[in-house]
Amino acid sequence: MTGTGSTSQRPQRTQETTDTGVEAPPAPSAVERANRLSAANMIRSLLPLLVICLLLVAWQAFRTDEGDPVREIDPSTTVRLAEQRAGYAVPAPSGLPEDYRPTSARTDAGFAEDGDPVTLEIGFVTPSQEFAGFAVSDDPRADPLRAVLEDATEEGAVEIGGQTWTRSTTDRGETAFSREADGVVVVVSGSASDDELRTVAAAVR
Repeated sequence: MTGTGSTSQRPQRTQETTDTGVEAPPAPSAVERANRLSAANMIRSLLPLLVICLLLVAWQAFRTDEGDPVREIDPSTTVRLAEQRAGYAVPAPSGLPEDYRPTSARTDAGFAEDGDPVTLEIGFVTPSQEFAGFAVSDDPRADPLRAVLEDATEEGAVEIGGQTWTRSTTDRGETAFSREADGVVVVVSGSASDDELRTVAAAVR
């Protein structure tokens, strides 16, 4: 026989009342509390995180500005591809001082078939932070050659690195050194000074 006292019965939930006898409203549920979270509250909550993100972005941008913007590349793979596909011994600058930094290299050799002309280009940033471009092709009408020489004014022959080059002034007022042998044209040009362009030309092997 079980007891019938108050301890054996589940207590009945009753509506709470205030001291004045007025029934108190029930405690808000989780859904009701979530609905009370307004857009303004969400913005206030996210604002500190947004400020931190902006500070991190600004700090990273400041570090980038302080660093060296020049992205140096290794042109050797591009040079090897041109050498493998070209029908001529492909010359290229080598042994340049470390402050002549290659920043671009491209060739059309990847699409060349046997007998097709092959063009190679390499771009350098010089010690004075100017540009020196090298181009070689067995197609005298190749775009990199035409872009430099087509409207250039020849100014005579010069000796560079034991080779005879033609000095010209391009239509942009830049110096260009060029030479041709056995149908292969080599050009060194850019915004760099004559001395820096001569250094690149002298390194062409």
